[in-house]
Amino acid sequence: MLLLLDIGNTHTHLGLANERRILKQANLPTAGWFDGRAPALLQDFIRRAELEGAAVCSVVPLATPMAKRAVGQRWGISCLELTPATLRGVGLDYPKPQTIGPDRLANAVAARHYFGAPSIVVDFGTAVTFDVVDRAGNYVGGIIAPGLSVMTDYLHEKTALLPRIRIREIRTVVGKSTGQAMLIGAVHGYRGLVRELIRELKRELKARRLPVVATGGYAQLMAAGLPEIRTVAPLLTLDGLRLVWLAHFRH
Repeated sequence: MLLLLDIGNTHTHLGLANERRILKQANLPTAGWFDGRAPALLQDFIRRAELEGAAVCSVVPLATPMAKRAVGQRWGISCLELTPATLRGVGLDYPKPQTIGPDRLANAVAARHYFGAPSIVVDFGTAVTFDVVDRAGNYVGGIIAPGLSVMTDYLHEKTALLPRIRIREIRTVVGKSTGQAMLIGAVHGYRGLVRELIRELKRELKARRLPVVATGGYAQLMAAGLPEIRTVAPLLTLDGLRLVWLAHFRH
């Protein structure tokens, strides 16, 4: 069994996989690496599974060695860390590869593997990121925008009257309350942002038909109103990690 860890700013996404697919997924708070809760939560997730290997991608550098140490101490295996140097499955055409978030590299690997080149991943996480694989199969860069919850939480925190809202579907485009108005701005507004950026990326890549796959916490919600998004793949980042590990140890 293969252990996969995608360490994000808020959550660490865990996966257990075989060589073909991810069999089990769960999340633990990334803060758990710093307050000592994470190793026990990881043990609860793995239970009695026999681990053959592990792979990690992380956008929280201080948490990375803690996770690798926990895996090594408890299961006696080394943890492959996804970096530009360990990347497999997609090329790199980027001026400073070390500045790319490893989760974005994992997304690009999975997108190329499943959807070919060119292709785009839209990841609806703490930030909304676009990652682009060009015709040559290279990761060439992308786009970063604030995430939906970041925007709405910021409005609540920085104003006296705007409430904290739960992001959900809303059909109307004329808000009849402050909460509705904020939801419209978040949901319909972000769909407009994503639609326009996909249109510009198609033009830049000279690709009339461009596979677009969505992942991240709000992917299902946002894709429901965006026919431009071909597929929603909640486990895309973990799957990219799985593919990188296999490229190292099965070829």
